Amino acid sequence: MDAFYASVEERDFPEYRARPIVVGGHPEQRGVVATANYKAREFGVHSAMSTRKAIQLCPDLIVVKPRFDVYKEVSMHIRSIFKRYTDLIEPLSLDEAYLDVSCDKLGLNSAIKVAKCIKEDIYNELKLTASAGVSINKFVAKLASDYKKPNGLTFISPDSVEVFLEQMAIEKFYGVGRVTRKKMNNMGIYFGKDLKAKSLEELIHAFGKTGGFYYQIVRGIDDRPISPDREIKSISVEDTFLEDIASLALLLEKLDELCDLLEYRLQQKDKKGRTITLKIKFSDFQTITRSATVEGLLHKKEELFLLASSLLKQVSLEDKKVRLLGVGLSNFYDNQQSLQLRLF
Repeated sequence: MDAFYASVEERDFPEYRARPIVVGGHPEQRGVVATANYKAREFGVHSAMSTRKAIQLCPDLIVVKPRFDVYKEVSMHIRSIFKRYTDLIEPLSLDEAYLDVSCDKLGLNSAIKVAKCIKEDIYNELKLTASAGVSINKFVAKLASDYKKPNGLTFISPDSVEVFLEQMAIEKFYGVGRVTRKKMNNMGIYFGKDLKAKSLEELIHAFGKTGGFYYQIVRGIDDRPISPDREIKSISVEDTFLEDIASLALLLEKLDELCDLLEYRLQQKDKKGRTITLKIKFSDFQTITRSATVEGLLHKKEELFLLASSLLKQVSLEDKKVRLLGVGLSNFYDNQQSLQLRLF
C-alpha cells in the first residue's frame, strides 16, 4: 500500500489532502513517525524519524494520532481481495504482502493482469492506491513494488532481472541498511553491478554468511517460497549511532525512542509477547544481549521501556562506548486477556 496509514487518514479526513501529514506519536512525548504521506516526504520526512525532527524539517506538518483499529479493518478488506485471486498469501505487515499467483483462481493467465485487477479492486472498494511488483521471486518482486511508487506497477521479466538489479542503487536493496550500505560504499559498492563484481569469497570475508546472501540476490537468485502460515517469532528494532555513546542518560533517551517504534510495529502486526530482549553492540564490536520474561502480555511502550531500561542499567558501561542499541519482543501469545505484569 502507498503511505498506508497516512492515505487512510487523507481518505477519511479531506482537510488533510494536499497537506504534509504524518501518522505518529506526539512530539512532546518523543513520538516516532509511523508513516509520512508523499507531501511530507518532499521535506525529507520519513518513517522511524522522531516527530520532533519531522516538524523541524517541515514546520507546517500535521501530526495525526494512529487509529490502528481502522487500519486493521482496511487491511482485512485488502486481504479478502487477495483471496479472490490466490490462496498463497504471505502477509508482512498490515500494508504489505507477497502473493504467489501461479495458481490462478480466476483463470486470468497473467500475473500482470492479476496485479492490475487487485489494484483496481482496492481503489474501487477502498479509495486507496497500491503499488505492485511482478517478477520471478520474492526479492525481485519486492524491489519492483517500490520502483514506481505511488500507484505503480512494475514487471521485471526473467530476461531483464540481472540488468534491473545491476543498475539499482545498493541502498535500495531489501536487507541493506545504513551500516551495511556504508561498509559497501567503503568497498566501492554503490550499485548492483558493483556488488556483482565482488567474488563470493570477498563478500563472505566482509559480511560473514550474509555475504553469500548478497552474492545470490544480486544475480536474481531467491528460492524462498511463499509461506501463508509463516509464524512471526519476534519483532525488534535497533539503531546504529553515528557516534559511539558512553552516557547512560543518552542511551536511555535512545532506548525510549526505540520502544516507541517497537510499540508501533507490534500494533501493526497485532502482537503481544512475554519476553523482551535488549541488544548492545560496543565500539569494539562485542555484542551482548539481556532478556527478561514476564507473566503478563507486553505491547505498550511504557511497559517495554520499563523492562528494557532495567536491563540496560544492569549492564556495566564503565570504560565502554555503545555503537548499536536494539530492543525486541518475542514469546508471543495471541490471547488478548489482560494479565498482571510481573517478572519471574
